[in-house]
Amino acid sequence: MHTGLCIFDTDYSIPIDELARAAEQRGFESLWVPEHTHIPASRRTPFPGGEPLPKHYSHTLDPFVSLTAAAAVTTKLKVGTGICLVIERDPITTAKSVASLDHFSNGRFLFGIGRGWNAEEMENHGTDFKTRSRRLRESVLAMKEIWTKDEASFKGEFCNFERIWAWPKAIQKPHPPVLLGGEGPLTVKRVVEYCDGWFPRGRNPEVLLSGMKDLADAAKKAGRDPKSLPVSAFAAPADPAVLDRFREAGVARAIFMLPSEGRDTILPLVDKYAKLIR
Repeated sequence: MHTGLCIFDTDYSIPIDELARAAEQRGFESLWVPEHTHIPASRRTPFPGGEPLPKHYSHTLDPFVSLTAAAAVTTKLKVGTGICLVIERDPITTAKSVASLDHFSNGRFLFGIGRGWNAEEMENHGTDFKTRSRRLRESVLAMKEIWTKDEASFKGEFCNFERIWAWPKAIQKPHPPVLLGGEGPLTVKRVVEYCDGWFPRGRNPEVLLSGMKDLADAAKKAGRDPKSLPVSAFAAPADPAVLDRFREAGVARAIFMLPSEGRDTILPLVDKYAKLIR
């Protein structure tokens, strides 16, 4: 089982290039950053984690810029979005960003995606909260066409284009793995239908382990090999006993969450989590 780190990369936290170097030097497999373009001040949608909303949600840097900086100062460290809010993005330009980062990093990009939770944030991008699941599916399918075809076309409810050329193509073939965040039977169904892995939260090990069984069953019914859908436990507990259970169950990677703080706080935490790497 691999281990990774995740941080809300902000304008006040440890510089991402410094964190990336530290992560690679200590043997971590990957570094992840979440995405929020903005947070509407109305705060109509309650924060699922409980109010008040943490400051870092409205201070995040663009994930593709951050991960490019991280990739530039490392050679082995994988870089990933955890998660990218695809439903707030244009599929053509996002396909370009994904392929460009994978090209620049020499095939080290992992594309974690999700539906999001903030209705007003989506609305500001022209996305209806009720249609976000359909939009997410369609965006992924459209991007896969762009990544894998020299001349791509797509016709859907939200995205339409005919015969386009778009390079670069990603280093990874057929494209960087698409890992879907979330939990529950509908998420598992979506992972099997159009994604390449599952990106659940690891805070509740029982939910994750039960979901892995559901994922394996759904994959087999759909004719997919469950091993082709690796599980990445986001915000995993730094608990050796829990990590051993994850390893035994076949979890591909455990990702430890870091606070959005400066180097004096972060580097000792990185050292602490490094002791859990096997």
